[in-house]
Amino acid sequence: MAIAKAERLMNLALCLLGTRRPLSKRELRGSIEAYLEAGSDESFNRMFERDKDDLRELGLVIETVENLDGDTGYLARRDSNRLPPITLDAEEAAALGLAAKVWQQARLAGAASGALQKLRAAGMPEAEDAYEVHSALEPRIPVHEAAFEPLMLACRDRRPVTFDYRKGNAARPEQRQVEPWTLECWRGHWYLAGWDRERGAERVFRLSRISGKVRSRAGAFTARVPDVVTVRETVESWAGETATRTARIRLRTGAGYPLRSRAISVRELGDGWDELEIPYGHGLDAWLVEFGADVIVSEPADLRADVMDRLRAVAKD
Repeated sequence: MAIAKAERLMNLALCLLGTRRPLSKRELRGSIEAYLEAGSDESFNRMFERDKDDLRELGLVIETVENLDGDTGYLARRDSNRLPPITLDAEEAAALGLAAKVWQQARLAGAASGALQKLRAAGMPEAEDAYEVHSALEPRIPVHEAAFEPLMLACRDRRPVTFDYRKGNAARPEQRQVEPWTLECWRGHWYLAGWDRERGAERVFRLSRISGKVRSRAGAFTARVPDVVTVRETVESWAGETATRTARIRLRTGAGYPLRSRAISVRELGDGWDELEIPYGHGLDAWLVEFGADVIVSEPADLRADVMDRLRAVAKD
């Protein structure tokens, strides 16, 4: 149903943009297949008025014109709906280039590359990539789970899904019926936040624990979708580490502000380095790796070894 409506809106927008004179409802109904299939004039009128309001809400400027005979016509002048020229400075261009490199998942990588090509054709300046010149580390968001793409599309289209999910302490997976809200990456792992229909409550699911296929289901969401910031905070609180002890790390001066905000103590060492004592629990090694050469783990030894293993894995890639 969502695809059919999107196609109908696109056809209506093309008709209104492609005409040099106002088109009447009768002419629009005869030009768009979905309107021809409307069961009655009343059904068509309701559908057309909703579509017209939706297009205006999306930003299309639609004019209503009354001719000499008193008939009402509609058109969308191209000069009223033309986007302003895109102007980007070198720093903004570099930020967009970096963002396009982050995604390694096939569908998103293609979309990001295509968007950059269009922006460059529109005059976006070619910017030197500071990350490429001065660093051997390439920023990216890895996506290994097969569930990522269908869940991404389900979040975008607001479609309920079902999948088999194994909790951390369970021997076997069980089926879950979820209204997906958003996907969040936390410390190198992907999580889905959404509404669990059977439990009637908000839940967070780690994608690596989803087995089998993610299947879409018909129907609308039954629960209100909260603000994305609230959902992100929920994911962080659910997936974040539970500290059981502390670790000592060396951190380059002026770097790693998220680490500094969680530090129990900070001591200046000189030569551009500080020593921090931070809470240590599950997931800290993945987080420290994100700071690259700005962090050196002093103790405990097992955390240092875990960080080194992760860095070696990054170097191999």
